[in-house]
Amino acid sequence: MVFFGHWTKDSSNPGIEPLLNNLVDYPKIKKLTFSTKDLGDWDSFLMTQLVLIINFAKKKKITIVTQSLPKGIQGLLKLAYSVPEREGARKQKRKISWIETIGNSVLSAKVELKNLVTFLGDLIQSSFSLIKGSGRFRFVDLMAYIQDCGPASLPIVSLISFLVGLILAFVGALQLSLFGAQMYLADLVGMGMTREMGALMVGIIMAGRTGASYAAQIGTMNVNNEIDALKTMGFNPMEFLVMPRMLALILVMPLLCLYADFMGMLGGAAVAIGLFDISATEYWTRTELAVQFKDILVGLFKASIFGILIAYSGCIRGMQCGRSASAVGDAATSAVVTGIIFIVISDSLITIVLNQLGI
Repeated sequence: MVFFGHWTKDSSNPGIEPLLNNLVDYPKIKKLTFSTKDLGDWDSFLMTQLVLIINFAKKKKITIVTQSLPKGIQGLLKLAYSVPEREGARKQKRKISWIETIGNSVLSAKVELKNLVTFLGDLIQSSFSLIKGSGRFRFVDLMAYIQDCGPASLPIVSLISFLVGLILAFVGALQLSLFGAQMYLADLVGMGMTREMGALMVGIIMAGRTGASYAAQIGTMNVNNEIDALKTMGFNPMEFLVMPRMLALILVMPLLCLYADFMGMLGGAAVAIGLFDISATEYWTRTELAVQFKDILVGLFKASIFGILIAYSGCIRGMQCGRSASAVGDAATSAVVTGIIFIVISDSLITIVLNQLGI
């Protein structure tokens, strides 16, 4: 067996396993020697491959000759096989029962709930510090976050909101046309966008766009020990990192909701005017009659709540991020999932409460 080139963990070497799989079909092999004259750099990766080869040879009863290997490798192999493996030393796989699975899930949920409540308490404390004027963060950071989650997100909000209004109008018109009530298409789109769909779609968009961004930013800072550096310098990460991001979303989300409402109504108007011969004047007149100011306020209230939840989920996942590159990706994914779950649950609760109150 000839080794050439570099055998390190950072090299693009595929390893020895493909070759061993091919050797299974050659039962006549009795002796295996090595040639390492063209071997370049090597590290523990080469050792792991040699161990695979030796274990394979022992199973096939093939004689191994290691004298041609570098002296360092020979010494390491001698140490590795100087003491035979004890029986039962390897961890045995065991089947996990469904009761244990449920118990582990409950314990994990308990830890997760504790972390959520602890982070919420720290957030409330930082909010009071900000109200008292003792909170510390840079105003320029707040402006940057407002720019990022406000004007920078208008294109995607415009597209999604317009299409949602268009789809809502088209689906509703198919049913209303059965009764000759196409005129109420404006009522359907206007009420649907202002009370529900405008805030909900903006919330989902921002959870996927801004929530993931917050988690990745803070998670990367965690990987680079920047958060520890802030604590060492006397800065509270909740005040310096979380509060400006949350304030930016609280301020921007109602404005984005209003904009999404308008774009959704515009999409509904496109369907009504283009397919059902409703004039623009009739459409907007019906919209003005159907949509009340309280309906707009309901949507703005939901948008503000969604903004808090998106910032909360993004920041907590960033703070909980591990110290690796893959952990940053996991934090961003978890932030999106957590944010959308929070949005759907809160939207359901708010809708039920408002319905009971007759609002």
